[in-house]
Amino acid sequence: MALKLHVIICSTRPGRVGPSVARWFADYAAQQSQFDVELVDLADFNLPVYNEPRHPVTGKYEHDHTKAWSASVSKADAYVFVTPEYNFGPSPAFVNALNYVYREWNYKPCAFVSYGGASGGMRSVQSAKQLVTTLKMMPMVEAVAVPFVMNQLDDDKAFKATEPIVKAADNMLAELQRWAEALKPMRNS
Repeated sequence: MALKLHVIICSTRPGRVGPSVARWFADYAAQQSQFDVELVDLADFNLPVYNEPRHPVTGKYEHDHTKAWSASVSKADAYVFVTPEYNFGPSPAFVNALNYVYREWNYKPCAFVSYGGASGGMRSVQSAKQLVTTLKMMPMVEAVAVPFVMNQLDDDKAFKATEPIVKAADNMLAELQRWAEALKPMRNS
């Protein structure tokens, strides 16, 4: 049975380009990897700023939005976070979503497809890596960075990957597969 990969759109703001980049990556990963790929949009969960009365480590959730998010996160064996850069860091919606649950993330690898201006969102990724390690996730060194993302959208706002981006995606997916397999016994124990 194929391992499940969630490609998560980490921006929720109106007018975002994240869905275009994420759709390209999810389609590419479905064709080029051994993962069973699902595209997940944080905007669909409408998570308010963390509002559960108990710490997420307890896994005792009262709100329907938290239960739905928990169920989604639990289904995956690995994650690719498609993230912009906000003030040199990850989007607030992404940080909030990470903080909502705990055990659901444990012992799973993650990777990043970042986008933005000159830095391609890499400063966001560096900050996010610190967060995911506290959730017992293993962030990949390999990543996909998309600098000047607006230059890679066609007239219909569809993302068009360049050859270096495709090569980076191949390398990242291969490494993510290795780690997802290697961490599987820890997730099952």
